[in-house]
Amino acid sequence: MAKRLLVKVNEADNVAIAVKEIKAGTQVSEDLVTRQDIPQAHKVALERIPKGQPVIRYGVILGYALEDIEKGDWINEFMLELPTPPSVDDMEYGKKIVTDLPTPPVTTFEGYRNPNGGYAGTRNILGISTTVQCVTGVLNVAVKRIKEELLPKYPYVDDVVPINHAYGCGVAINAPEAKVPIRALRNLVHHPNFGGQVMVVALGCEKLTVEKLLDEADISPENVIVLQEQKGFDAMVNAIMEMADKKLAILNQRRRETLPLSDLCIGMQCGGSDAFSGVSANPSAGYAADMLVNAGATVMFSEVTEVRDGVHYIAERCVSKEVCDKLAAEMKWYDHYLEEGNVDRSANPTPGNKKGGLCNIVEKAMGSIAKSGSSPIVEVLSPAERPSKKGLIYAATPASDIVCGPCQLASGITLQVFMTGRGTPYGLAAAPVIKVCSRNEMKEMWQDLIDINAGPVATGEAQISDIGTELFNKIIAVASGKDQSFAEKYKLHNDLCIFNPAPIT
Repeated sequence: MAKRLLVKVNEADNVAIAVKEIKAGTQVSEDLVTRQDIPQAHKVALERIPKGQPVIRYGVILGYALEDIEKGDWINEFMLELPTPPSVDDMEYGKKIVTDLPTPPVTTFEGYRNPNGGYAGTRNILGISTTVQCVTGVLNVAVKRIKEELLPKYPYVDDVVPINHAYGCGVAINAPEAKVPIRALRNLVHHPNFGGQVMVVALGCEKLTVEKLLDEADISPENVIVLQEQKGFDAMVNAIMEMADKKLAILNQRRRETLPLSDLCIGMQCGGSDAFSGVSANPSAGYAADMLVNAGATVMFSEVTEVRDGVHYIAERCVSKEVCDKLAAEMKWYDHYLEEGNVDRSANPTPGNKKGGLCNIVEKAMGSIAKSGSSPIVEVLSPAERPSKKGLIYAATPASDIVCGPCQLASGITLQVFMTGRGTPYGLAAAPVIKVCSRNEMKEMWQDLIDINAGPVATGEAQISDIGTELFNKIIAVASGKDQSFAEKYKLHNDLCIFNPAPIT
């Protein structure tokens, strides 16, 4: 297929984006000449757009022209008035239930059966949870020694991961929204990649007590170490290492086995997006998501502000009124959350998003939604909530990469696919992260950080199905332990930022 200069997504669009930088005066089609330099991924007007008239991409109104826009003009972030967000009241559901999904090449993977039931693990990790940030320094010293002195004795254990966080004390622990961070931390204790082993390090005087973090059945000296009960630093480290040694011995007995993809839970997230993200990387991920769902797997997509302007399209894919109502409730909750901070969803786009051609949150949201594919949405989750269904799930989270990731982990994902246009070395310690880029230049720049290049879709040299199938196969290989993503290989692990909408005291 020949390379192209412009990408027009929908027949109704009156703009297209530049595949590469286009100089002023370039004839890009039979009846279109650029009037200014058009940066890569930025929009060019395909027709005259008078002041006050809509600028349309993805077949939706991105905004309204603040001044007359001539055919061939560069359209940037300063030229549009943001439209009113769509109402979430009385949204229609069940109108677009697609069941004819692409056929997956395989329907099994090699994973670790979960001793507690539920999703299988993709890795065999000793996870050490904490009740409060105060214990982080001691735990980090102990983990370093565990990895150096103990882990080599247990070749079937992949890693030791401390669940360090900034929560636990100095917080309004009984505030209504404290349920969000507490739920996240409670669910992380039992993450599928941790093999059913519970290990907690507490301080002893924090607000997030062991009783708030663990079920009663899990509270025992075999699972919990309280640092204030230890006689000094050496005793603390030795106690942690002694408990870890016992847990590692149990985990070392686990082996991968062939499991159905219905035991697999995958997260979809995007960050450092550009105007190509909704053309190449995200649709390719959506194609892979449809394959996974067709094979019985569970796929989660998230990021409230990055679906808010397309929420009515998501509602049409909800399988029931109950699911649609939960979707509306999560949108309303987040609208209120932003209002309390005197901002709205327009605060979302970053300078990098805008440099990558995204004018506003509407354009970003329409591209973001593409990563969900076309499968029916069977459930909507509150932040860090565990699912009860299998299939495509909308997990409501903040759009921030480093907050969304931990929320999805708490909801049970055991591998994440991360799409980017501008580039980010983001990664998670508790689950592998596969990176997909939206343009060829990103892969060329970060050859050893990007796992899958969807750039050929943008240039017209590949189909979405080609890259989507390549990504599906990569997911299965990484989930099965036969391959590693670059983020996992280099141990690029972001801090766990637990979403806390409750007050800090």
